[in-house]
This record gives sequence, C-alpha cells and structure tokens, in this order.
Amino acid sequence: MRILVVEDEKKINDIIVKILKQEKYGVDSCFDGKEALDYIFSVDYDVIILDIMLPKLDGFEVLKKIRSKGVKSPVLFL
Repeated sequence: MRILVVEDEKKINDIIVKILKQEKYGVDSCFDGKEALDYIFSVDYDVIILDIMLPKLDGFEVLKKIRSKGVKSPVLFL
C-alpha cells in the first residue's frame, strides 16, 4: 500500500511517516499543497493523509484539484 502524507509541521509529519513505515507501508511525504500535487499526479496513492492548513495551497484546494483531474484516492484530512 502506497501512502502520501502531506503535513507542514515537520515533527508531526515525521511521526506519522515513522509509524506508517514501521507498519511496512510505502510512504512519501511533503510539506505544502503545491508539492502535494506534484506527488499525487506522478504516483498512484492508495491513501492520502492531507492537512487542511498548508502553505501555498490548502488541503481543500488540493482535494478540488485532484478530484477535477479524476484522482479517486481516498483522502483523510488532518
């Protein structure tokens, strides 16, 4: 299972990634909305863990953009 973690708070991002990797998930992470779009449009993720308050593009805008492009990955908002 491939998971993307999008969280701008580095410590929180690191904790989530560490726990998911310990559980043997494939994990990518990034820290802002624009970077998240780059990841999402280049890899098919099984789940996206998305913070709402992000720099550059907030989580709601990221979700709107990916849905408009047909990305159906489930999204869990933080």
